[in-house]
Amino acid sequence: MAGMSAVGQLLRTWRGERRLSQLDLSARAGVSARHLSFVETGRSRPTRDMILRLARELDVPLRNRNELLLAGGYAPAYSEADLDDPPLADVLHGLRQVLDGHGPCPAVLVDRHWTMVDANAAVTRFTDGCAPELLEPPVNVLRLALHPRGLAPRIENLVEWRTHLLHRLDRQVAVTADPVLRELRAELGGYPGGEIAAGSPGVVIPLRYDGLSFFTMTAVLGTPRDVTLAELAIETFLPADAATAAALGR
Repeated sequence: MAGMSAVGQLLRTWRGERRLSQLDLSARAGVSARHLSFVETGRSRPTRDMILRLARELDVPLRNRNELLLAGGYAPAYSEADLDDPPLADVLHGLRQVLDGHGPCPAVLVDRHWTMVDANAAVTRFTDGCAPELLEPPVNVLRLALHPRGLAPRIENLVEWRTHLLHRLDRQVAVTADPVLRELRAELGGYPGGEIAAGSPGVVIPLRYDGLSFFTMTAVLGTPRDVTLAELAIETFLPADAATAAALGR
């Protein structure tokens, strides 16, 4: 739209991603639809608080909230430290304790692009036998899982598990609008394995691997104020049956 400001264009894009009308968003944020329209078209400059309020209602990730603020002429609200920076050291130490505490169940710490940040010793149950180039840092765990020279040949329910991972990645792309994740989705979609249209019976989707059966649990930080920390997640593979529990115990 001609004359649209940078922050207005970004807000309009995020509103479209969330499939909300101006009326829907204005009602949620407690502003008039007319004022929201003026903000989007550049006729009104939003305040810093207004941008953050709209971003919260749109469930915009912290990284993108900073982008909105910068586009509006304001300083970022959230820090973005490197993983090696001292401010993150205590949190990362705690996360590594969580990884180790999940043993003998495999657990991995990943970032927003599914890059492996850390893992416990039990993850070697999955990585043993994978092509060396897939294990060269930075390791992308989704690529490692679905690549023909990765875990895929030993995943007994590959079509089901592949469908689960791709659908999960689709949801993440929809939430973040991240171009790197879009490229990763296109790459993974080109690997062999197929997809299924309907879900399978059962209470969870298992990963059946090398005669063992796992279900996964995802954990994220509850109150992050840093972009890097907000984008970290722990994926834990827990035994889905007694035989797997016994095998892990051994």
